[in-house]
Amino acid sequence: MMKITLVKKILRDGSPCKKCGDVLQKLEESGHMSRIDEVLVADERDPQSPGIEIAARHGVNRAPFFVVEADGKEPVIYTVYFKFVKEVLEKDTSEEEQLKEIMNDNPDLDYI
Repeated sequence: MMKITLVKKILRDGSPCKKCGDVLQKLEESGHMSRIDEVLVADERDPQSPGIEIAARHGVNRAPFFVVEADGKEPVIYTVYFKFVKEVLEKDTSEEEQLKEIMNDNPDLDYI
């Protein structure tokens, strides 16, 4: 059996993480939200929040991210939404969508 946990972030000022909101919307629109077993919040205002604790346990420093646990295997962490969809939810995504997300995540990069 597989368990999928989504960790989303609440910023120090109490507002939701924009990228987390985008990923939640994509999950809802694609019908994949039903595959998520648990949603944890990493609240920057609370170092003991469940999301902060799981991020520390797995050495993750960005949100949102997914923890995929399967019986008898080490948990697998995904910090790139389209890679998670492709490898876990088995939905094909285009290379263009993946490149867009990489560019959005790394504003210091630019097209050549």
